[in-house]
Amino acid sequence: SGMRGRGMKLRDTPSASSALWRAVPCPAAELRLDLVLPSGQTFRWRESSPGSWTGVLGGTVWTLRQERDRLWYTVYGAEAGADTDRLLREYFQLDVGLQELYRAWGAADPLFREAAKDFPGVRVLRQDPVECLLSFICTSNNHISRITAMIERLCCAFGRHLCHLDAQPFHAFPSLTALTGTDAEARLRALGFGYRAKFVSGTARAITEGLGIEGLHQLRAVPYAEARRVLCTLPGVGTKVADCVCLMALDKAEAVPVDTHVWRIAQQRYGMELGGRSITPRAQQEIGDFFRGLWGPRAGWAQAV
Repeated sequence: SGMRGRGMKLRDTPSASSALWRAVPCPAAELRLDLVLPSGQTFRWRESSPGSWTGVLGGTVWTLRQERDRLWYTVYGAEAGADTDRLLREYFQLDVGLQELYRAWGAADPLFREAAKDFPGVRVLRQDPVECLLSFICTSNNHISRITAMIERLCCAFGRHLCHLDAQPFHAFPSLTALTGTDAEARLRALGFGYRAKFVSGTARAITEGLGIEGLHQLRAVPYAEARRVLCTLPGVGTKVADCVCLMALDKAEAVPVDTHVWRIAQQRYGMELGGRSITPRAQQEIGDFFRGLWGPRAGWAQAV
């Protein structure tokens, strides 16, 4: 494991090497890693051993674990401290009290109350806008295990190598610059991205040449409708992808991403008369407005549950 200290052993429990672990207070009702990390909000976390989740956040590799109202974590090749505590709290948006929200949504909606019994601790992550946007472009006509494998190949091919853990390499999410090269689209096709290759490289280029990475981040400060409009100008970004990015990276808690599942639920469980056999942008707007009316300003969080 010469590699300038980059070959390391995976750490799976705090008891094994407690000096390398830190904890932030966090009751299970506020966060359930097993419900949040593998559910299709993010594609970069794996259950590395039962109850332990290893992934890349902020250009660093972490292992997370929950035990008795504590969220334990260890970072590899970096110092754990007040800064990493803050990063983690921001990523999981732990300042948002989830239990009060569940109570309010349940009071407004008996169907929510029924479903939520089995799914406590489901929060919306606050992700890096570039990673979130490019990842969700890959989700069109795709399912979680395939998306996860695609994103892994993307990071291996275009992202900075961070470390090896138990012989497994970990890479940072690619920078925009890495994806704007003339051969980027062809390389993505070779990695099995299909028609999405053009959209990933095209969006990377569109941001670099237009909005800029700062402009993308500044969408956090503009109204939801405006952020969504700007995102929809990018290659491969339709209403659904734009709503996912608004909700999960741009602080628009009211954004409700509508896919076929949500569309079907709106009709079958909530009795919405939508007509037609497929989702139109107009239906997406109607459904979003309906759930915002029912669940309030964090409707996108309730939809995640």
